[in-house]
Amino acid sequence: MKRIIIAVALITSATAYSQTTLSLEQSKTLALNNNKALQNSSLEIEAAKQVKKNAYTNYFPKVSANVVGFNAIDPLIEFNMPGGNLPVYDGNPANLPNATQFAYFPGIELSMFQRSAIGIVNIAQPIYAGGKINNGNKLAALNVDVKEMQYQLTENEILLKTEQQYWQLISLQEKQKTLDKYEALLQDIRKQVDDAFKSGLIIKNDVLKVQIKQSELQANKNKLLNGKKLATMQFCQTIGIPYDSTLVLQEQINISQNPNQYYTDYQVALSSRTEHQLLEKSIVATQLQTKMKTGEYLPTIAIGLAGYHMNMLENGVKNNTNGLAYVSLSIPISDWWGGNYAIKEQKIKQEIAENSFEETNGLLKLQMEKAWIDVNETWKQIEIMKETAMQAEENLKVSQTGYNSGVVTLSDLLESQALVQETADKLVDAQTQYKLAVTTYLQVTGRK
Repeated sequence: MKRIIIAVALITSATAYSQTTLSLEQSKTLALNNNKALQNSSLEIEAAKQVKKNAYTNYFPKVSANVVGFNAIDPLIEFNMPGGNLPVYDGNPANLPNATQFAYFPGIELSMFQRSAIGIVNIAQPIYAGGKINNGNKLAALNVDVKEMQYQLTENEILLKTEQQYWQLISLQEKQKTLDKYEALLQDIRKQVDDAFKSGLIIKNDVLKVQIKQSELQANKNKLLNGKKLATMQFCQTIGIPYDSTLVLQEQINISQNPNQYYTDYQVALSSRTEHQLLEKSIVATQLQTKMKTGEYLPTIAIGLAGYHMNMLENGVKNNTNGLAYVSLSIPISDWWGGNYAIKEQKIKQEIAENSFEETNGLLKLQMEKAWIDVNETWKQIEIMKETAMQAEENLKVSQTGYNSGVVTLSDLLESQALVQETADKLVDAQTQYKLAVTTYLQVTGRK
């Protein structure tokens, strides 16, 4: 029993101190697998494929079957011929008016179609439909391509958002390490000051100065921890996992490659941009829509077979079955009046799409140039902050030596320590911004 209690205690302790670690690639995979917008985009691709399959069926004959049954109040066809004596015809038309022999005709009463059932089967194969079938299939196939590109755009947005939040969270982790280091330095100073105060070497005011710095540090640390918690919650939501307060990100902010390693020609990169490809598809779509609109006012030709069976639903009446082959030609003559304006409207939309293509291409190039400028600026900022951080570290060493020798005041030493912590934070910010700038530049130049 005692061993069981010890084992449970060890397991509980290990669980309490366990941490969840994630790499950048693992985070991206989780984000892609769990994102609802991406799942919906995938469903839209599947729906577009079904539309494409449906459009393809228009190439095949259309088969229809109809059954009509009716029961009229009165027969639809009624015929009544009265009876009487009819002249006997001897074959000579000249003798017919003066006939001397007659035959009695009793008369006829005929009624038809009071009730009946008719079954009709029709098979029609379009031969020419103004290009609407062919262009409709091209539009359906184009729509699948567009949905796949929109999926790619959604994926790119998710990956960019995930990486941005990842490096921002890494930045907060690094700043926490800097604060912990600064806290250790203050604790060491506090111990020295307390010992000096007890020995009567310094006044109470110096002790209070250190205490104030420690209070400021604690306030900043609480602020950082709260910000880190919110950033972690946001990151967990982005990658689709429950919030985990123990989450630790594995990557290190390692800046080893200069911007020239990432540069690419804008014209080459432009063709790789999904946005550019979507604009090209939009132009093709408007061209096809113009052809579709024109096809609505062109003749249509079809051939077909039709057959019917008629059951009179009456005793003694023979049923009738028949069939026929036909060719149909439909020419929308009067529709051309209004259709001409509709075609012109569609051509204007096509011209608008072409103008938007040129304008947006210019904006995409501008976006790439702006991203490249950001990469270079953040790179230069890193170099500046590295030099500043080295100077701050050197200044701290000099101040510490001077303080130990009694030639530097406690306030100057505390200020030197604060400057080290401040420059370290700014260096982390610069490195993080460089990472984000490179990530953005790779995406806007059609790379991941």
